[in-house]
Amino acid sequence: MIKAIIVDDELTAIKSLQWEIENFCDNIEVTDSFTNPREAISAINYIKPDCVFLDIEMPEMDGFQLLEKLDFRGFDLIITTAYDSYALKAFKESALDYLLKPVDTDDLIKAVTKIQVNKSENSLGKELFNIIERIKPQNNFNKITLALSGKTMYVEPHEILYCKSDGNYTEVFFMNNEKELISKKIKDIELMINNPLFFRIHNSYLVNINHIREFVKSDGQYIILDDSTNLPVSRSKRKELQEKLSN
Repeated sequence: MIKAIIVDDELTAIKSLQWEIENFCDNIEVTDSFTNPREAISAINYIKPDCVFLDIEMPEMDGFQLLEKLDFRGFDLIITTAYDSYALKAFKESALDYLLKPVDTDDLIKAVTKIQVNKSENSLGKELFNIIERIKPQNNFNKITLALSGKTMYVEPHEILYCKSDGNYTEVFFMNNEKELISKKIKDIELMINNPLFFRIHNSYLVNINHIREFVKSDGQYIILDDSTNLPVSRSKRKELQEKLSN
């Protein structure tokens, strides 16, 4: 019996995937599931599952950061996400699999069958960090591509101050006091930028940490940017932000 763990910040997605596995996949058991990535890290290291279904779009810690923090890596990885990016294609080329949400039953069955057939050969092991290095930005000074309506912008990371969620849209604010409206959710913009200089301080804000001038720890805690903009920091992000600024 294959032991599996599901990690996803959306409880409904976990329940849906678990139902699909229980009803359509043989010889696999979901031993646990987590919406908190830090709890998931501890569980994966302790339980040592055969397989992990991992969402990469999580606000507190994305899937790639979770993988980097693991001590135990002897499992098969199946990425679950609504975002079909080049990073996922890199995983697929490395004989790992991924499922696009909403999960298709046939795709799920094929992925699980692949694990069953090649269980001893497809575990991440030492290949994990090689894969992560391939998909991580290799140079913080590479230009960021922003797909706008009717045009594509190529900007240096330092040109972007922050991004603000506006429902299904995102406003991108630049150092030259200009802004652009992009028809993507902020979590998609975060994946599009894919740069360690940017940090999600709040569900509604993605910030270039090089432009943080002050971190005010009173009055609810907020940051002040180089252009004097004040942005709130969510309670769950305060410790991680402080660590990033200290480093």
